Amino acid sequence: MFNPGTICIKDYDYTLPGEQIAQFPLAERDASRLLIYQQGQISEALFSGIDEYLPAKSLLVFNNTRVIRARLMFRKSTGGQIEIFCLEPISPTREIQEAFHQQSESTWKCLVGNLKRWKTGLLLRECLVNGKSYTMRAEMARDCGDGCFEISFSWDPPEKTFSEILEMMGMVPLPPYINRPAESSDNDRYQTIYAAHEGSVAAPTAGLHFTTRVLDRLHAREIETGHVTLHVGIGTFRPVSVDQISDHVMHHEKMVVSRNLIEKLLRAPDQPVFAVGTTSARTLESLYWLGVKLIHEGTRAHPEVSQWDPYRENPGNDITIQQSLEALLSYLKAHNLDEYSGETQLMIVPGYQFKLLSGLITNFHFPQSTLLLLVAAMIGDDWKPAYGYAIRQGFRFLSYGDSCLFFKSRI
Repeated sequence: MFNPGTICIKDYDYTLPGEQIAQFPLAERDASRLLIYQQGQISEALFSGIDEYLPAKSLLVFNNTRVIRARLMFRKSTGGQIEIFCLEPISPTREIQEAFHQQSESTWKCLVGNLKRWKTGLLLRECLVNGKSYTMRAEMARDCGDGCFEISFSWDPPEKTFSEILEMMGMVPLPPYINRPAESSDNDRYQTIYAAHEGSVAAPTAGLHFTTRVLDRLHAREIETGHVTLHVGIGTFRPVSVDQISDHVMHHEKMVVSRNLIEKLLRAPDQPVFAVGTTSARTLESLYWLGVKLIHEGTRAHPEVSQWDPYRENPGNDITIQQSLEALLSYLKAHNLDEYSGETQLMIVPGYQFKLLSGLITNFHFPQSTLLLLVAAMIGDDWKPAYGYAIRQGFRFLSYGDSCLFFKSRI
């Protein structure tokens, strides 16, 4: 049995020149460069022509989560500035869509910047929109003990939803390696054109390259598209800080997969499936393991995939993809549901056997990150020459950088 815990994160290191970390997006989304890896061969093209390199009649699966303006800036009466970064709702509901529609007040788990200046007391933020005044209040509820805090928000007028308040007062949560303040243009560019469901504090950046023109070209070549929803949490920014992967705790993220997509996957079992981004990849692979749980445990199965589920002894490799998906579909039909909701902590590392995916469209990732481990799981040790080529040829890295098309290596 494969033991992922023996993987040493230092084996997935490389030198990333600071000048190759993209600080701004290109003027045109689809003008980025595309590195293509297929069975040991590396080439490059422009992203606008990605349809030419995908197998005809493939299925591309996008993550349609929408980034929220999760960063709120408050100023104390004494002049000190406090930054609050909203991570996930706590009360009166933990369900994220319900939380965004909450009126009057809501409590969230948050990160707090400049914490030493805010021990107690109420923070106030006011703004004027179209001649109307809005006020938001923040109060420390408790220390969560993991570097985060429960913050109670309230606002006037109370009939506004939390989502509307964030749109007026919040800022785009650019990742920490973009060393500049957010600009108004980021409101559009740090969001995919197909974003639909609010809930992420980071963009699924592989999707930032897609334009209507690219989607039209895909459809013209009979390449199908589908969507999942995985709300990207702050854990996506957290580096692996341990030597061995067995000691790393993967973050949990909420995922939703429609009945329509499950039926589409079942209708064409031999269709090549490409995930647009690591979040879509983790969602699709988690779908298989959720189906396995339903088969093994029935309706008492908890809709969650833990990080080591696929690596346990006899985890379900005797169950086919079709059997797993049929179990999920039967569950949805029996409960008259249009989508399957759950959580995933799945960690995809070298040695993982992909169940649904033929390939991956993604950006370039940080050294020693769980995202790079997923890439290495897809193409093996060839991630090294691929990334080496990208560095030598001056590709742009990370969220606003260039793109990759990786075909799964044959074993």
